[in-house]
Amino acid sequence: MSPIASYRRLFSLAGPLYVLVAFVGRLPLAMSQMGTLLLVSGTTGSYGLGGAAAGGLAVANAAGAPVAGGLADRIGQRPVVLAQSLAGGAGLLLLVGLAHGGAAPALVVASAALAGLLMPQVGPLARVRWRPMTRHQGEHQPRLMETAFSYEGAADEASFVMGPALIGVLAVLASPSVALVVAALLLLGFGTAFAVHHTAALTHAHRPAADHTGRLVTATFVVLLGAQLLMGVVFGSVQTGTTVLTTLAGRPGLAGLVHATLGVGSVVAGLAVAGLPARFTVPSRVLVAALGLAVLSTPLLLTDTVPRLFLVVLVLGFVIAPYMISVFRLGERAVPPARIGAAMTLLASVTGLGYAVGSAVAGRIADDHGHSGAFAVTVTAACAAAVLALASQPLLRRGAPSPDVPALHPGTVPG
Repeated sequence: MSPIASYRRLFSLAGPLYVLVAFVGRLPLAMSQMGTLLLVSGTTGSYGLGGAAAGGLAVANAAGAPVAGGLADRIGQRPVVLAQSLAGGAGLLLLVGLAHGGAAPALVVASAALAGLLMPQVGPLARVRWRPMTRHQGEHQPRLMETAFSYEGAADEASFVMGPALIGVLAVLASPSVALVVAALLLLGFGTAFAVHHTAALTHAHRPAADHTGRLVTATFVVLLGAQLLMGVVFGSVQTGTTVLTTLAGRPGLAGLVHATLGVGSVVAGLAVAGLPARFTVPSRVLVAALGLAVLSTPLLLTDTVPRLFLVVLVLGFVIAPYMISVFRLGERAVPPARIGAAMTLLASVTGLGYAVGSAVAGRIADDHGHSGAFAVTVTAACAAAVLALASQPLLRRGAPSPDVPALHPGTVPG
């Protein structure tokens, strides 16, 4: 089956409404961090407080997402995502009200963290739905699952390009408050629609009644968590270095556009992953993409102009989605079927934590060494990802699904 035919089959199984709802439903999370930063810093006049509120939202979401994912595994996605969408949307509206009402700084930061804690991780949970949706596709299921994870990786990257861009446009045309209210309304509408869509019931419909435990943290899964943590460090340090370089060049407004360029290359590559041959196994893809990260990030150390930065970041983006898609694909098959929701949200959460670590470390180093110091963090994390991928190949290959086996149960190691 060709990649185009795979995408057509996949989207026909899900239906256009589901594709739309699942994509737009993940935008509020991508919008909320920058929206919170702009809102709080604008209403208080303090970038420090704005950063604290945005960071609190991100860390709280990273901490709460695996708990919600595990709960969704136990009782189903519908009640969990519905409650999160309603509560998370209300939390964002509360944050807007407190920021404009002159509330105490600690209360504003706490409300941002509460909103982050309550917001659903739509992208990881959407990944969980594809296996039951493709359950009856026989010999085509492995290719359709590859295509599904390729699409989801590209959709995540696209959302984190579009989300901040949408916040920026709304902030310019109206205000940061309006931008964050729009994010809240999107969550209330599309998050709820994602929760009640009939595919939510599929994730729980074919699960054995007693199969609610199973071991989540295995040696393979720990490696995958480390891989995503390092990817988060790459994201955070690239954004920091980009901000420093564009500011020094007198064009700070270009920082967001440069970072979006990273996402553009990643989206294109992510969609193309579905066309990779089955003999190019998923563990091998992790290794090749990780080596690509190490090689393609190195030119950042020699980059000192904004035009050159655009080019280097665009090229670097072409290995990011293939890396993340392959890691999530292995994660989906490395855990028991009853724990996939927890696994997907946990992988997404450690990416967010890595982002926070990368931003903080790169920012501190950049104070003394400028953008080159920040980009040194990027290169270090990329090289560490390559070493991890190389060292863990035997482990990943033992736990990886065979591409020729049509419907191996998740967590089963092919003989």
